[in-house]
Amino acid sequence: MSFEIAERLGLAVWVKDLKAARTLGRVGNIHYVSKRLKYVCLYIDGKKADQLIRRIERMHFVTRVDRSLRREWTTEFHKPTPIG
Repeated sequence: MSFEIAERLGLAVWVKDLKAARTLGRVGNIHYVSKRLKYVCLYIDGKKADQLIRRIERMHFVTRVDRSLRREWTTEFHKPTPIG
């Protein structure tokens, strides 16, 4: 029996109302809620990402949805060559 790790996508969802933002838990996993800046860090299924983002954007309390750029960053670091 083998388990596959689901591909996740991180989102920053900017909201008008924090109480209504709890309903985002139905769409994905809530990781963090900023009360001062009014945004929610949310992880969703990467395979259904486009469909879920459209669904989130249609919610009445959502102002903006930003995708995580983590996959686009290079995570391979190397030692710089000495000069001279």
